[in-house]
Amino acid sequence: MYPISAEEQFAKTGLTLPPAPKPLGVYKPILIDGKYLYVSGHGPVQNDGTLIIGRIGETMDIEKGHQAARQVGLTILATIKANLGDLDKVKRVIKVLGMVNCTLDFEKHPYIINGCSLLFKEIWGEENGVGVRSAVGMGSLPDNIPVEIEAIFELV
Repeated sequence: MYPISAEEQFAKTGLTLPPAPKPLGVYKPILIDGKYLYVSGHGPVQNDGTLIIGRIGETMDIEKGHQAARQVGLTILATIKANLGDLDKVKRVIKVLGMVNCTLDFEKHPYIINGCSLLFKEIWGEENGVGVRSAVGMGSLPDNIPVEIEAIFELV
């Protein structure tokens, strides 16, 4: 039996991808350099195209923040599919940088970003879905989104 593909694994989740966002500034959503895929910072786009907004520790609790990070992961997957056509073109996650819009006293940044990391682990598995990571707090993020994440992947 061969390993299940990322596309098959995503289908098993029952989740749906939001629309891939269009750049709102002067940047590319993705850049391929050799065998590496660099994905620009993404926010939590919902299935209707709107953003989840809020500041963790102020207008949003930790669980909603965790779910917002999962939604950012789905948004990144949507961008990958829109640009590459197939999640199976990604071999593994290399690095995730998660930025959390939070109050000064908030300390659970890794828990928030786990929302995205656990999704990637579910799609690409323990070995290929978990890369290196940073989770940091920010005083603000664009449009008051609770989470912004950028990532680097290795291509097949």
